[in-house]
Amino acid sequence: MNTHVFSRQSILNDRHRALGTKFESSWNDMPIPQYYATDPYVETEAVRNAAGLFDVSSLRLIDVSGKDSLAALNELLTSDIAKIAPGQSRISNIVDENGSLIDDVLVYCDGPAAYRISHGGGTLEEVLPQVGEGRDVHFRKDNDTHVLSLQGPKALAILAPHTPFKLAGLRYFEHARTKLFGYDVSIARGGYSGEKGYEVFCRAADAVAIWDAILEAGKEFGIMPASWACLDIVRVEAALLFFPYDMPKGDTTPWEVGVDWTVDLDKPSFRGKEALIRRRDQRRVSQVGIEIDHHEAIEPGTKLYRNGEEVGLINSSTYSQHLMRSLALAHVKPALDSNGTEFEIRTGNGVLKARVVKVPFYDPLRLRTHPLEERA
Repeated sequence: MNTHVFSRQSILNDRHRALGTKFESSWNDMPIPQYYATDPYVETEAVRNAAGLFDVSSLRLIDVSGKDSLAALNELLTSDIAKIAPGQSRISNIVDENGSLIDDVLVYCDGPAAYRISHGGGTLEEVLPQVGEGRDVHFRKDNDTHVLSLQGPKALAILAPHTPFKLAGLRYFEHARTKLFGYDVSIARGGYSGEKGYEVFCRAADAVAIWDAILEAGKEFGIMPASWACLDIVRVEAALLFFPYDMPKGDTTPWEVGVDWTVDLDKPSFRGKEALIRRRDQRRVSQVGIEIDHHEAIEPGTKLYRNGEEVGLINSSTYSQHLMRSLALAHVKPALDSNGTEFEIRTGNGVLKARVVKVPFYDPLRLRTHPLEERA
């Protein structure tokens, strides 16, 4: 891939090239290392048993400031942002006036009237001027900050000795400004892997040194640089949705993908609230996880059948060597979303059997990311 045609570039591109990537994909106008020379399944084994280091700098970051920041964000987002204390973050969503999802976001509260929004491939930035009109609020796109995501059970042991901050006390969806290897950073507890992990936000000028330092510190623990192919495996195993690939209709509601926990209908009027109330009982599909009797991943977009009738669609899929199963995140008719419901998949090699199973596929109680001792 010709990386020069993209307006956004990771400062880590040379590191990725040295690891064997051809920059086979891009996201948010930035080339990404879809593959390294190493096997994605070997990288996955490192994430599950030690630690994997991902470059997720292609996330889009927006700084929000001004005395009306909270009011603007509460008009825009489905969650009640007033409930996020400084040093905390929360997953939320944005819907249009019809109640259809147009972006998913992670909102960080850095202090009074100071927020950061991390978002993926949706249209958040197109609607920001609408909620900002007439308000004392400022939105600043941040194309400098890089995000290094260290995921796996050894992540804490790798990072903790190299920061003065007591990292062991940082709970899920909390973050703090501190130093790491002597560099100014913000460290957030979280990630996209189903493992205990940390995301390091740093200046582009420091990203290469921090990347190298994390890998050096992690050698004794079995750390590996991990590609986006690995990221897709672990996020499907953990049943984590990816906008818009898991919302293929284009007008999907939060109710239909099981993210109703991001919608707070008790807060005052917000963008799309009335439509969400109207469509709450109009679900066309249910979000489910299915396992397939096959030795490979099934192509996204493949249809599901039951008794000869088309009843669903596969949106994301992987073959999990860790679980030794072919897995998929799918939409099915709401009447068919019970565990154990069986489907057929028609392929060129015959008909495959599939069934609804409990999600997440990996760590079904989410004990890796939300240990019992941290649950209120």
